[in-house]
This record gives sequence, C-alpha cells and structure tokens, in this order.
Amino acid sequence: MALPPNFLDNIRDRISVSDVVGRKVKLTRKGHEFVGLSPFKNEKTPSFTVNDQKGFYHCFATGEHGDIFTFLMKTEGLQFMEAVEQLASQAGIEVPKATPEQQAKEKRKASLYDATETACRYYQRMLRSSEGRAALAYLKERGLSDQTIARFRLGYAPSNGEGLRSAAIGDEVEMEQLLGAGLFRKSTRGGDPYAFFRDRIIFPIADRRNRVIAFGGRFMGDAKAAGVGKYINSPDTPLFDKGRTLYNHAEARQACHDGQTLIVAEGYMDVIALAQAGFEAGVAPLGTAVTPEQIQELWKMHNLPHMSLDGDEAGQKAAGRAADRAMPILQPGKSLSFVFMPEGEDPDSLILSSGPKAFQETIDSAMPLDAFLWNREYALAPTQTPEQKADLERRVFELADQIPDETVKKHYRSAFSQRMWEAFRGQKQKKSASSRFKDNRGTIHGNAPHARTPLGRRLRQEANELSRRQQQIVLATMINHPTLFDLYEETLDRFQFDQDLDKLRAGLQKINSFVEVLDAKTVKAHLIEDGMQALLDLVLTDQVYSLARQARTDAEEQDARLLLDHMLKIRQQDEIVGELGRRNRAGLNEPSTEEETRIFAMRNDLDHGEYLIGEDGED
Repeated sequence: MALPPNFLDNIRDRISVSDVVGRKVKLTRKGHEFVGLSPFKNEKTPSFTVNDQKGFYHCFATGEHGDIFTFLMKTEGLQFMEAVEQLASQAGIEVPKATPEQQAKEKRKASLYDATETACRYYQRMLRSSEGRAALAYLKERGLSDQTIARFRLGYAPSNGEGLRSAAIGDEVEMEQLLGAGLFRKSTRGGDPYAFFRDRIIFPIADRRNRVIAFGGRFMGDAKAAGVGKYINSPDTPLFDKGRTLYNHAEARQACHDGQTLIVAEGYMDVIALAQAGFEAGVAPLGTAVTPEQIQELWKMHNLPHMSLDGDEAGQKAAGRAADRAMPILQPGKSLSFVFMPEGEDPDSLILSSGPKAFQETIDSAMPLDAFLWNREYALAPTQTPEQKADLERRVFELADQIPDETVKKHYRSAFSQRMWEAFRGQKQKKSASSRFKDNRGTIHGNAPHARTPLGRRLRQEANELSRRQQQIVLATMINHPTLFDLYEETLDRFQFDQDLDKLRAGLQKINSFVEVLDAKTVKAHLIEDGMQALLDLVLTDQVYSLARQARTDAEEQDARLLLDHMLKIRQQDEIVGELGRRNRAGLNEPSTEEETRIFAMRNDLDHGEYLIGEDGED
C-alpha cells in the first residue's frame, strides 16, 4: 500500500532512534551520540553508535546502518509495513486506511486464514485418531518426537473429506472459504466439492508471521500405483504463492536473528529433523528448485544461506539451478554457499545415523558460490588447447557479467582469472621436466613456472617473510603512536594485511572511533580486552624494534611518521611488482631472469636499510 508523502518523516519526528534502539541496547551518551554494544555481534567493547540528530544508527563491527524502521526489520525480523504499523502505533499516528477494494481483498484473505487454521487443527486431531495411526507410526519411525510433531503442527488428512467439511461448519467456515484456500476442489463431473488432501501426512506451511497459509501432504499409500505424487502442495491461492514461500520461514527467521546459520534443505522432513537436532534456522523450497524470489527472501534473513543438497547428480543439478538464478541478483555482502551430503545421505538420514556433529562438519566444509561455478564449468569440457581454454574463459566471464553490481562483478572476474591461472599453471607443471629445464641449479629457462625452481621458491618465501615484517612494523608504529591513525586511516584501508594482522588494524579503527583521548597504554588495554593479546605479542617484538626503532613508544612522533611514509612507499612498490607478476602469469608469460634479479636487488636494498629508516633511529 502506498503511504502519503511525509508520513514516515512524521513518525521519525516523534520517535528518536535512541528510543527504539534503547529497548534492545544499553546506550551511553558520548557527546552528540550514543554508544553501546552491537546488537548484531557479540562483543566486549562498544562499536555501535546512535545519532538522533542525523536519525540513524551505525555498527562499525558489522557495517549495519539504518533508521528506526530498518532497526526493527533487522532485529525483530519484521517486514517494512509491519515496522511502520508498530512505530506508527507508538507515535500515536494512524496508518492510512486502504481503499474499499483493498479492504475487501484483506477481508477475504482474513476469511481464508480462518479456513486454513480450522483445517490445521482438524488435521492435528486426526493424526492422534485411530485413522491416523499409520501416519503417526511413520513419523515416529523417522525419529520425530511428540514435541517436534506438536511444534510443527503435523497432521493427517483421512481418505474421506467429510470430517474436514464438518469441522469447517462447526467453526462457521463456509465452503467458499475452503475452496478459496485450496482445501477443497470443485468436481468436474457436477458432483459436490471434494477434499484436496486425502490419506496424507500433513505439513502446515506458514507465512512470515507464522500464520498457516497452505499445506504439504505426503501420500500414505503406494504413490506410483495410485498414479499420484508422493508429495503435493496446496495450489496457489490469495494467501499462498509457491515460488515466493519458504517452509519454516518464521521460525528460521527468528533463529537467524539469534545467530544461527541459515540452511536451505530440500524437503519438509529435512527441515524438521534439522530443527530437532538443534539447527533451527532451516527452510525448504516447496517442491521446486529455489526461485530468485525465494533467494531474495533468504537474504533478508541471512547474508550467506547454506544450500544443503544431496551429493548425487540431482543435487548437483539443483545446486546449478540455484547458482544460475542467484547470479543476476547478486549484491555486495549477499551470496550462497553449497553443502553436499555424503553419498546416499540427506540431512535427515545423516543426523539419524551419525548425529548432529556429522551434519555440522558438512556445514563447515561449505563451498562458496564462485568455487561451485568454477568447478562446474571447468569439469564441463577439456581445457588442453588454447581454444578450449578460451571457451572456459568465455563461459565463466559470461557468468560474471550477469551480475548487475559492478563491484561484485569485478571481484568475480578477478576470482575467475586467478582460478584460470592456477588451473593452467597446474597443467603446465605436469609436462615433462626436460622440456622446461636445462639443469638442476635453479636457473629459469623458457616459460617454466618460476615458483617450482629452488630460486623461485626462495624468492616467494622471502617475499612473504618480508611482507609480514612490513605489516608488523606498520602496526607496531600505529599502536605505539595512535595519534597518527587519523592521518593514515584511509591509506591503511588499502594496505593489504595478512588475515590475522588485519584484525589488529580493524581493532585500531574501532578504538579510534570510540575513544576520545588516545595513548599507547589505552590502545593496548582495549586490544587486550578484545582478545588480541596474542596478536600484540606477534607485533610488539624486539625483532620489529631492532629493524625500526621509530616504531617504539619513546620515539618522536615525527620520526614515527617518517617511518610510516617509508613503509607505505615500500608496500606500494611491492604491490606493483606483484601485480606485474600476476599479469605475466595470467598471460602465460613468466618473469624473465632480469625481472627476478631486480626483485633480488630490492630485497638486498631492504636488508641493508636503503628503504627502512635505519637501526639507529636516524634518517
């Protein structure tokens, strides 16, 4: 429904961000802002700010940012209009009424909710009746407890639909509502309407607000002999759109907000078994491959849903369809990963046979989307000739070019380029050694990959060690001279740190944002409180200080600043050399002996202090 102009602004004017956030986060005023612990991540020191004047919150730990409406959507899993209605009520503002046509539509939908709720209660009763004895036994054999059966409101639809008709009459639900909700169908032979679900175990399907909107049914007899599908779902209705709905959506959304990983399974029983084993953030599409609309719904709950699929050919095909449908809608921070079950297993059977730990291990080995696509395309055809390699490059780049976001597209093209270089280098390394080397003294000849020679291995090892030492020097300088952080923060964002050391850089950034008076002692105390003692011990060492005394706490700030300038220039030079090397390798043109000699020369200069300021602390 369209809202009048300025309606949302009126709500924002009456309710401050700190009022809404303060119900979930303990806030402390700091200047013109409030600070507190992030509601989006477990942390010990505050990284979350609220600015009432500007009307937004920002989390430095996760990057989450928004206003009062987005805060409710993110922390309570509400849809936009649900958040609007809640905040409008709090502000004492009435949400505009719908048009007469919209009101009539909503009234009809409300009557259909009555019909589905009546049917759900009836099916639950029938499961515990004599008619449902076989259905209940089947569920127990599948390992479901009474508590789980009740939690998911599982039921049984008898062969005769008269019981549901009688239950509807008792609840004052008319046949028109039963037909509209897909519970009954009109006879094509002029007879009375008949029940859609008969002799089936019933799985209620709920919407985002946990209201029953449809059902799935598993046939209890011999499905093939009867000529019917083992599983069927309700037809599409005003309440239910199969391509947009996810089984267990409401429960999984809450579990995601509580910190669980979102798992997309293939069927009802998988989701239920996962929940019983403690994996409560599980959903399933409804009998078809996941749709783009369902992927969008998944991303509203979790940035990286895990697609849990059987390891057979059908599972691979389902993964391929999901991947292809995700590519045209990828956006920064949103993706899919793929979890393939061991052969012959699905989540339900794996948990029953091997326990929750075995399933968790499969989740921990999830394959990223770009890796899955690469593996699929690489296995599709040989890549021995230049033409075959060009065909692979065309296919993967066409996949990347489907991505609308230019930044994500750029990184996918880069990732595919890197994988091509690694794959083709591997092919080249399998060739006969006699075609590549003339001797065993480490001299590089022709197009031999230099990383395989003794010289190449030593170069790479020394380059890695040198890069690590540069990173340690820069971080030590920043920790001991934190007043310089504002001057170098933007530059450090482009500086490539190793994964563990980058945590220190991020920690420094957070501290600089929240602590007004910075000194080395305060910075170290905050980093230790954040669990970074071991990283500090890696950086603040005698080895680092012997190479760069200007990094010490007692060094002059001007000397420390000169040291940072020098280190960043060195880093830029190294990145240029590295990029040239990557370009050459990607084009199958290996560095020449002259180029490698130049790298050795740079290494020698660094060893002798030509780029560092010097061991005695003087220029």
